[in-house]
Amino acid sequence: TFSLMLSASRVLSRTAVRRFGSAVPSSTDAFPSYVLNAPETSVTTLDGGLRVASETTIGSETATVGVFIDAGSRFETAQNNGAAHFLEHMSFKGTSKRTQKQLEVEIENMGGHLNAYTSREQTVYFAKVFKKDVPKAVEILGDILLDSKLDEAAIDRERDVILREMEEVNKNQEELILDHLHETAFMGTGLGRTILGPEANIRSLTRSDLKDYIDTHYVAPKMVVAGAGAIDHGELCNVVGDVFGSRVKGGSAVDFPMEPAVFTGSDKRVRFDSDDKAHIALAFEGAGWTSEYTFPLMVMQTILGSWDRTSGSGRNIASKFGQEVAEHELAHSYMTFNTAYKDTGLFGIYAVAPDHKLEDLMWYMTSNLVRLVHKTTDEEVERAKTQLKANMLMTLDGHAQVAEDIGRQLLTYGRRLPLAEVFARIDAVSASDVKATAGRVVNDQDHALAAIGPIHALPDYNWIRRRSYWLRA
Repeated sequence: TFSLMLSASRVLSRTAVRRFGSAVPSSTDAFPSYVLNAPETSVTTLDGGLRVASETTIGSETATVGVFIDAGSRFETAQNNGAAHFLEHMSFKGTSKRTQKQLEVEIENMGGHLNAYTSREQTVYFAKVFKKDVPKAVEILGDILLDSKLDEAAIDRERDVILREMEEVNKNQEELILDHLHETAFMGTGLGRTILGPEANIRSLTRSDLKDYIDTHYVAPKMVVAGAGAIDHGELCNVVGDVFGSRVKGGSAVDFPMEPAVFTGSDKRVRFDSDDKAHIALAFEGAGWTSEYTFPLMVMQTILGSWDRTSGSGRNIASKFGQEVAEHELAHSYMTFNTAYKDTGLFGIYAVAPDHKLEDLMWYMTSNLVRLVHKTTDEEVERAKTQLKANMLMTLDGHAQVAEDIGRQLLTYGRRLPLAEVFARIDAVSASDVKATAGRVVNDQDHALAAIGPIHALPDYNWIRRRSYWLRA
C-alpha cells in the first residue's frame, strides 16, 4: 500500500491537510448514505501470496468471479511480444480434463458466460454464473489458466485467427491511433509495444514461449481472485485454496522486475489523403495510479470533457473546449483521456476532424489545455467533481464492473479504496490543485502525437510545442 493512500477511517475521522489544497472533509455528514453504507470488500491472502477479494450483494442470485493477473504486453520482451494475448486465445482451446467442446458445453449448460481480455499491464479471465455455480466457475478458471493443453496444432490454427483480429483492429482508427500514440510516447520500452504483438511474432511464437510466460507470470504474488454479487467470501477462499493453492508457485514482487516507462516527446503521422477525416491524439505524460496527481488529473479530464456532433447538447455543453469545437465546427467529435499505469500515464485529447479544420482545432485544443494552468475556475471544478462522482458510480453498476474494480485496485494499490475515501479525495481537489497539476503535466512540456488520415494541414511538432505555454496569462 502506498503512503499517499490513507485508510478510510483516517480520512473520515479527522481533518487531514493534504499536499494539494483543501482539507479532507472532517464529518461523515458530507457523504450520502449510499456511500457510507457501501458493501465491504473482504480480502484474504492465502498461503503462497495469492489474494482473494470479494464484495457480497445481499439478495443477488448471480455472481462474477475473475482471476486478475499483474501481467500484460508491458511485461513482454521484443521476442515474445504478443504472448499474453496469444495465451488468452489458447486458454479456451481445451485442457487435460476438458476438450474445447466440453468446456463450451459445460459453460452453456450452467447458463454462464466465460471470457477474457488482455491489456498492457493486466490479463483477466472471468466468469458470470448463478450463485450455486460459483465453485464450479472457479474450478474452470483454474483449469484453463493452469492446465491448458497448448496443443501445437491448435496454436498453428490460432495464428490465422489472431492475424484476422489484427486486421480488424487496424480498421478501427480509434484503437489504431492509441496504439500509435503509445508506440511513439514510450518508444523502446514495454509500454510502447502493442497488445497483439507484431505479425512476425504471431507467426513464430511457440508452445515453449507460451509455457515460459505462464511459468514466469502466472504466480501467486501477481494474481488476485476477485468476486462480486452472490459470493460467500469464506466459501470462495476455500474453493480458491483447493483449486489454486498447490498449483500456483509463490515468490515475492521483487522476483518480477518491471521495465521502467520512459516518455519521449515525439509524433507518428500516417498520411492518407484519400480518407475523408483525420484522427488525431495529442498527449502529455500523465501520472501513475498511486501519484498525488491522479485525482486532479481525473478532474481535469472531466473539465475538458467530450463532445460529438450527433449529441443533443450541441453548443450548450459545459466544457469550454466543447463549446468552441461546436461553435466553430472544428471536429466531428473529441474525447479527453487519462490513461494511468503503475508508474506513468497519458493525459490528452483524441479528436476526429475534417482536414481543413486541423490547424484551428489544434490552436483551440492547446489553448484550452494551457488555460487549465492559469484560468481554472472554482465553478467548473465543482461541476467536474460532481460529474466525476456520478461517472464512477455508473461504472460500478453491475457485478462484473465491481469485480473488475476490485481486481484492478488490488493489483495497483494493494487494497480496494472504499467509495467514501474516493469521494473524499475528489472533494479535496480545488481549483489551485488543478492549476498546479496542469502546470506540471501540460505547461511547457513535451508532448506525444499520433495522427492518421488527410493530415497535410496538421501543424508540425514545434508549432504545437510552442503553444504548450502562454507568455502571459
